[in-house]
Amino acid sequence: MTNDFLPSRRSMLVSGLALGALTLGLSGCAQEDALAKQAKAGDNKNYVAGDGSVTEFAAGDRKEAVQIQGALFSGAKVTPADFQGKVSILNFWFAACAPCRVEAPILEELHQEFKDQGVQFFGVNLRDEKPTAEAFEKTFNLTYPSFDDKDGSVLLSVSGLVPPGAVPTTLVLDKQGRVASRVLGEIEKGTLKALITAAVAE
Repeated sequence: MTNDFLPSRRSMLVSGLALGALTLGLSGCAQEDALAKQAKAGDNKNYVAGDGSVTEFAAGDRKEAVQIQGALFSGAKVTPADFQGKVSILNFWFAACAPCRVEAPILEELHQEFKDQGVQFFGVNLRDEKPTAEAFEKTFNLTYPSFDDKDGSVLLSVSGLVPPGAVPTTLVLDKQGRVASRVLGEIEKGTLKALITAAVAE
């Protein structure tokens, strides 16, 4: 963690939540957390707004590498091999999600900051048609690609870590393609930067 990362009250709370999640045990934690239950309840919301809580997974406790296969809006295919040897960021979003619009410029800033260190960013769009997704990317000057995941294949590959309807959610994958950390809800730049920095340093 860099010296310029000064924890706010919220990030201190987030750290407490993360520690609590680890204390309770990592297996199946995402499926049993309050946000997942809220998502499953189905209360006619367009999305479930997370609270920004962070869960970090110790290297020895991480599950196997995610087996993501899908197509980007550009038409390019992505396979599990593309996540080996690089830290990767997956951000689940869609255009009408208000928190997604707030965090989009932050994600682009971090993409620019870390791309020379080999960190790759991917959006995972769960709902939009290509013109809508491209309009969003143009509005926020996003230069990293997004999956067209209306069929839910990418979401399914991280089942148990991204509750259905919990948008935005951001995952940091380690260099082996395993989930190193997760943010449920809108990110804070300092928090995500610290999570990425830790994954790069491994």
